[in-house]
Amino acid sequence: MSRFRSLLIASLLLGTAVLPAAAETIYNRGNSADPESLDPHKTSTVYEAHILRDVFEGLVMQDAVSNLIPGVAESWSVSPDGKVYTFKLRPDAVWSNGEPVTADDFVYSFRRLEDPATGAEYASMLYVIKNGEEVNTGKAKPEEMGVRAVDPKTLEVTLKSPTPYFLELLTHQAAYPVNKASIDKLGADWIKPGNLVSNGAFTLAEFIPNDHIKLLKNPKFHAASEVKLDAVNYIPTEDRSTAMKRYEAGELDSNDDLPTEQLADLRKKFGDQVKVGPYLGTYYYAVKTDKAPWNNPKLRRAVSLIIDRDFLAEKVWQNSMLPAYSMVPPGIDGYTPAEADYAKMSQFDREDEAKKILAELGYGPGKPLKLEIRYNTSENHKNTAVAIQEQLKPFGIEVSLINTDTKTHYGHLEQKGDYDYARAAWIADYKDPETFLGISRKSSGNNYSNFNNTDFETLMDAAAAAGADPAVRMKKLAEAEKVLVDDLGNMPLLYYSYHEIASPKLKGWEPNVMAIHPSRFISK
Repeated sequence: MSRFRSLLIASLLLGTAVLPAAAETIYNRGNSADPESLDPHKTSTVYEAHILRDVFEGLVMQDAVSNLIPGVAESWSVSPDGKVYTFKLRPDAVWSNGEPVTADDFVYSFRRLEDPATGAEYASMLYVIKNGEEVNTGKAKPEEMGVRAVDPKTLEVTLKSPTPYFLELLTHQAAYPVNKASIDKLGADWIKPGNLVSNGAFTLAEFIPNDHIKLLKNPKFHAASEVKLDAVNYIPTEDRSTAMKRYEAGELDSNDDLPTEQLADLRKKFGDQVKVGPYLGTYYYAVKTDKAPWNNPKLRRAVSLIIDRDFLAEKVWQNSMLPAYSMVPPGIDGYTPAEADYAKMSQFDREDEAKKILAELGYGPGKPLKLEIRYNTSENHKNTAVAIQEQLKPFGIEVSLINTDTKTHYGHLEQKGDYDYARAAWIADYKDPETFLGISRKSSGNNYSNFNNTDFETLMDAAAAAGADPAVRMKKLAEAEKVLVDDLGNMPLLYYSYHEIASPKLKGWEPNVMAIHPSRFISK
């Protein structure tokens, strides 16, 4: 007789029942890289955003298919002029330590994002708030920023001008609240496991670099009864091929990227578990525009003309990407991306023009042009860089490649390190062209290229000022984008599609154009 059966008989005799403990429901989630930080105000990548979306909750959030839903704010209203937003916070919003989340927490957090001492790459995200930019640039005091607590559960935000995408913007991790008492007490250690006080559906339990990040269900979350997972393990998968082996072995329930050279085989093996579809993202090379010889727009144009984007999309990425000639991808309602003028030229005509430019600038067999391309670890990025290296070689351009892990790569770009060209990507933070264009503003912490063009800045300012007139605003944004693509402040190469894989065991994992999958809506 088994021990459990003996216990069961005994318990029945005593009038009680002993049941086996329920098994934990754990989601093992492949994530392309480890985060640089878990401080929402010091992050910039989608790898970090996936985790932070589970651990924190902003005023508004996104559901399983990326539609806007209430977060900490249960409701909001907008003034007739479109400049003042009043948010009513839900009464049951609390931190993981049980303390209430208040309007003052958002006032503190928004000011902290703009504080120059924070060094937030996404400080420009809240420049739409009155005096946000002025605080960030030291021209105004934090208390002059257009954000105030009317009472503990009422937050008022005043914008510079009407901003149609403001609510979408608030879904980004830069707009998440952080816990002041925890930061004041622990300093930089506030984000460590055991220390991190957060307000999302999950809490941070473990962070073992290059192995996993473990999140546990937060019983104090206002919608905890709807969260079906007990734990989520974020597992870094920079090596996509290894990730596929782990997925096949059942060690991963999903992965956020695929080795595209294996795409056909993966589809044969896993069928509709392989997910490919339209995604609001642009794969580009940042160009060091303030470094000779790349400070010459003509030279940047010559390099861009030679690169065969059709080959990259079809052969390197196995038709899981599309050739890109604009920074803003297609698919945003009311906006037509402004493409480079050579988008409609044949590849032969592009190459002929490039040869003329190179000869005009004095480059040739006796004076080769040397170019360094940096990229972060991934078979897909390596294959892209190698293909471009081969495409440029016949034109006397000698390309050297430098590969580093994702954390090192983006750290180098964020710290404005030296380079020529560097692989980068921009995934929409919100469904508006500004998210793709704002990164090239001189004030943006994500302006890796150090692009600085007066015409571009003027047009972006004009678009912001036209917030109350959507048609005028979109027209000005398109004019700004035309300046950017013609001057090659960044060099767009491909429009993303998402290419992910997810186990049929996962319920609530929904493909969507933002490729976000909040764990709070997923079950097994």
